[in-house]
Amino acid sequence: MPPRETATDFRFPAGQRPAARRAPGLPLLAVDAAAALTAVPALPHPLLTAPLLFAVLWLNRRAALYRPTAVPAVLDELPAVCARIAVSWCVLAALVAALSPAHALSVRTLLTGCALQAAASCAGRGVVHGQRRRRLVRQPASALVVGPAATAQRVAAAFLRHPGCGIRPVGVLADDPAGGEGLPVLSTDEEVQRAVIQNGVRAVLIVGPVGEHGPLLRELAKRGCALWDVEANVPAYDRAGGAAYDKAGRTAPDRAPRERIAGFSCRRLDTGRHRDSLAKRALDVGVSGSLLLLIGPLLLACAAVLRVSEGPSVVFRQERVGKNGRPFTLLKFRTHRPVDAHEAATRWSVAGERNMSPFCRFLRRSSLDELPQLWNVFRGDMTLVGPRPERPYFVARFSQAHPGYAARHRMRTGITGLAQIHGLRGDTSIEDRARFDNAYIDDWSLWQDVCILLRTAVALVRPTGS
Repeated sequence: MPPRETATDFRFPAGQRPAARRAPGLPLLAVDAAAALTAVPALPHPLLTAPLLFAVLWLNRRAALYRPTAVPAVLDELPAVCARIAVSWCVLAALVAALSPAHALSVRTLLTGCALQAAASCAGRGVVHGQRRRRLVRQPASALVVGPAATAQRVAAAFLRHPGCGIRPVGVLADDPAGGEGLPVLSTDEEVQRAVIQNGVRAVLIVGPVGEHGPLLRELAKRGCALWDVEANVPAYDRAGGAAYDKAGRTAPDRAPRERIAGFSCRRLDTGRHRDSLAKRALDVGVSGSLLLLIGPLLLACAAVLRVSEGPSVVFRQERVGKNGRPFTLLKFRTHRPVDAHEAATRWSVAGERNMSPFCRFLRRSSLDELPQLWNVFRGDMTLVGPRPERPYFVARFSQAHPGYAARHRMRTGITGLAQIHGLRGDTSIEDRARFDNAYIDDWSLWQDVCILLRTAVALVRPTGS
C-alpha cells in the first residue's frame, strides 16, 4: 500500500463510471408481498394480513433471500422460503389463539394458508429468477481477473466456457506479464482504465494476492463493481470442515456464503457498511468514553511516571493504516525511543528491548501502553474489536507475502481482536493473524465483540508483549 505522498491510486477520468447492475431484490420482495395477499381468503379477518406480511418479509430479509445468488435457482431457495412461511403462520396462529380464542385458526386453515402462500411465492420467484438467468446469458457482466497471470488465465478460460454463469472475463490484471495465451494482460493504469470504460466492467474475480492493485479494487468497488473471491487452486474436498466452507449454508445478512460459479467456489466480498453498524459504533463510544473517565487517574499516573523517568513526549504518535487503507495517527504511551523516523517506521517489534526501563517493560507486558488508543476509538479512527492496525511499510510487505492480509482493511482496525485473544501478538505468524482477522470479519456479530472484550480483560494478566 503506497504511502500518502505518492499519487499511484487508480482513478477514473472525470465523468467516467463503469456500468453497474442492481441486484433484483425489489422484484423478489414484491413477489413475496403478493404471495402473502393470496392467503387473505384463509384468514378469519383481513387485518391479519399485515402482521403475516411483516413477519414473512422480515424473516426473508434476515435470511438474505432478497440478496440474489450469482446463478439464481428457485429450487435452492425452496426449503428456506417454505420454512419461513410456515413459521410466520404458526406465530400468527399462536397470537390469534392467545388474544382472541374464539377466532383461533384451525389446522385446516393453517395448512391451506401455508400451501397457498408457499406455492405463490415459489412460482413468482421462479419467474423472476428465470428472467434473470436469461438476462445473464444475453448480457453477461464484463469482468477483470486479478491474480497471478497463469492462474488468472486458467480461471478466465473456465468462465468463458460457461456463459450461463453470467460473468465474461475481458482482461487479466497481474504483476507478472508472462501469462501465456489468453486474454490481454493489463499492466498500466491507462490500460486498465481503457478496458474498464470500453467494456463496462461490472465484476472483479480475485484469484490470488492482489499485490499493488488494492487501490484499483477499492475504486472499482466504489463504482459499483462486484468483487468475487475465487478459490482457484484448492478443491472443495480438501477444505471439508474448514472455516470457509462450514458456513456455506448460513445465510444471515452479515455473512457471505460461498457459491458455485463455473465450478469454482466463490464468495462475494461485501463492501457495504453493515459491519460498522450503529450498534457497534454505540458500543465503541459507550465503552471507550466510560473507560476514559474511569481510568483517567491511571492514565495521568502512567504519564507522570514516564515524564519523570523517561523525559518529555510521553505520548507516542505513529501513522497506521486503517479501514480501506486510510492512514490515521495512533496514540500510545512512549516506551521506546527509536534512533530515527526510519527505525520507527520499519522496526518490527521492541517487546524484548534490553535498553527499555523496568517501568516501560511493565507497560508493554501489561498492555497498559495501549490505553491511549481509547481516544482513537472515541474519535472514530479505530474500534474496540477489530484487526490490529499496522504501519504502512509492513502493510505493503505483508500484503505481498500473505494472501488475505489486505482484506483485513475492509473493517475499521481495533484495539483487540480474535487474533489477539488467541495469542497472536508480537512476533507471531502474520498468516495466522490474517486468517483469524478475516474469520472475525466474515462472522461479525455484536455478541462476538462482547465475548472478545471479556476474554481480552481476562488475558490482560498474562505477561505477553504487544
